[in-house]
Amino acid sequence: MKKPGGDEIVTIDLNSGDYKIFRDAFRKFIDKEILPCYQQWEEEGLVPREAWLKCGSQGFLCPWVEEQYGGSGTDFGYSVIIAEELARAGTHVMFPLHSDIVVPYINSFGTPEQKQKWLPGCVSGEIIAAVAMTEPDAGSDLSALKTVAEKDGDHYVLNGAKTFISGGEHCDLVIVACKTDPKANPPHRGISLIVVESGAPGFQKGRRLHKMGLKSQDTVELFFENCRVPAANLLGKEGAGFICLMQKLQQERLVASISAQALAEKMLKEAMDYTNGRTIFGKPVSRFQHNTFKLVEMATEIELGRVFLERLIEDHMEGNNVVKRVSMAKYWITEMANRVAYQCLQLYGGYGYMEEYPICRDYRDVRVQNIFAGATEVMKSIIAKELGL
Repeated sequence: MKKPGGDEIVTIDLNSGDYKIFRDAFRKFIDKEILPCYQQWEEEGLVPREAWLKCGSQGFLCPWVEEQYGGSGTDFGYSVIIAEELARAGTHVMFPLHSDIVVPYINSFGTPEQKQKWLPGCVSGEIIAAVAMTEPDAGSDLSALKTVAEKDGDHYVLNGAKTFISGGEHCDLVIVACKTDPKANPPHRGISLIVVESGAPGFQKGRRLHKMGLKSQDTVELFFENCRVPAANLLGKEGAGFICLMQKLQQERLVASISAQALAEKMLKEAMDYTNGRTIFGKPVSRFQHNTFKLVEMATEIELGRVFLERLIEDHMEGNNVVKRVSMAKYWITEMANRVAYQCLQLYGGYGYMEEYPICRDYRDVRVQNIFAGATEVMKSIIAKELGL
């Protein structure tokens, strides 16, 4: 198959060769190390450090990191596999957030000294990383950030607060988006990224937030009160933080789309198994025309999402700018996954409302997919701008 310009389209098969070996190995890891403990982690609201260390020791954290920093030097395809398999198992552990959303900032914008200091621990699981953008009064509008970092000799002094920080309780370092020049015009030119390490004076981790879903993910508030951080912890250039964030949002939203797609596939498969086996009025639930049509509609939407997503993954791995289409995927696939969750739960009837059935948890967990990493409304605004509207 060739593109319109005549260039051959490279198709990446993530279910063959070394990819398949890796996928099989990670599935076994999930079965052995995650599934038996996941309900307990959900109840405790935290994934223990032991799980992170086991994941790192087997090469499942940041596999793309270069070998000189402890990684395997793989491509993004291996990250796709990890995100897919976690979602298909219904286990929303924050390995992809750490590996494919936070750590890439260090890899792309860090100095050789910063990489050597932090990347090996991120790969091994000894360092858990988080990113802090959202504030109580600033979510999607990053230019409205109020957290400020003032230069004081060879240190920055941070003051401000962050909220909804996933992994914030466990994190050993957090990349903080803050203003080093509050008077910059336009405001986004004053934003910088500073790495704050756990234990820094003036850095406090607040209460664990109680969420609708994704309960095993520790989500907290963070506070910086005259927090002193070495100037050497500046990531990238001062005032370039907004540009750095924009460069990495393409992959963040792609990862979110991958997770939502895989979860939709999981929910449909389980709903089909249930409705084929559950009998009412003398025949399987799936054989009633209304229910059959619902299953067909979901299967069609899920297939459309899969085809679109696979091409996006290939383009992203080829280094192409796919901001518009990634925004489309983030908007459409996450909304589709929510529709699938609603319809699947309805097919279970009263049993779908019971916690012992996975659809109950999946229904709660999927709801945030079209909110985090850029809400649907933000994605539509980006698409509109890309379309020249």
